[in-house]
Amino acid sequence: MSSSRYAFSIKPQEAILILITMFWGGTFLAVQYAVTLSDPFFFVGLRFATAALVVALFSLKTLRGLTMKELQAGVAIGVSIAMGYSLQTWGLQTIPSSKSAFITAMYVPLVPLLQWLCLGRMPGLMSCVGIVLAFIGLIFLAGPGDNLLAMGPGEIITLIGAVAIAAEIILISAWAGKVDVKRVTVVQLATASIVAFVAMVPAGESVPPMSTGLVVVALGLGIFSAIIQVTMNWAQRSVSPTRATVIYTGEPVWAGIFGRLAGERLPMLALLGAAFIVVGVLVSELKLKKKKTQSQTDNATVNQES
Repeated sequence: MSSSRYAFSIKPQEAILILITMFWGGTFLAVQYAVTLSDPFFFVGLRFATAALVVALFSLKTLRGLTMKELQAGVAIGVSIAMGYSLQTWGLQTIPSSKSAFITAMYVPLVPLLQWLCLGRMPGLMSCVGIVLAFIGLIFLAGPGDNLLAMGPGEIITLIGAVAIAAEIILISAWAGKVDVKRVTVVQLATASIVAFVAMVPAGESVPPMSTGLVVVALGLGIFSAIIQVTMNWAQRSVSPTRATVIYTGEPVWAGIFGRLAGERLPMLALLGAAFIVVGVLVSELKLKKKKTQSQTDNATVNQES
């Protein structure tokens, strides 16, 4: 017979992802300010153009060794990044933010589903439990309305954006360890910028006046976006897509905390959702381990001696 026990363990890469997610949530207020100075697609393009330039400046020597595989990886990830950011913003023009938040949260269960369908990797039990808890928390945190499943153009656009976010996480993990992090990051950030700028055409956007505030926010978020993408590419070499996804669901929790510091007040249901997400993150870090009985230990010792 053998008994089971749960053990909490966290890798340094996972701890860094948690820290990044905390600061990631803090960018909400900055973006909220930026969209008062610029249309959303132009700002997304400017933000990622800045990020690409920052990473490129620190990767001039390594960029010379860019391979076709790295170019393909960067373009694929970059397109998914641009779609995830841009489509969510586009959808917000026609649907309320609470409905958008819930639909975007669909990327949580979509990651293990895409992971299974595309990579053939079945997520572990505790990761699945953590995802369910985090998903329930996101529903409470978003506070969906009665007509949540009424799929209009805005809802469909936002749902495609959620699929793009899930695809980004899957793609990063699929190429992790096979390509140079810096080179792929430059390509994906540049691709995300180009795609966002192109999206200005169907959205009917024009280039806004370049105010000091817009430039400062774009530079700040651009630099931070560069740090985020490099860190994600590095950390997900050893962190599974499912576990990374649950960590990333902490973003709205941190956004709520920073929002409260800025004067916003979350209702009790939203606070309950935040608690569910935190629990989901912690549960996903639990590993089911087998504990050997004394008889098994004795048998192993005899075998070694013989």
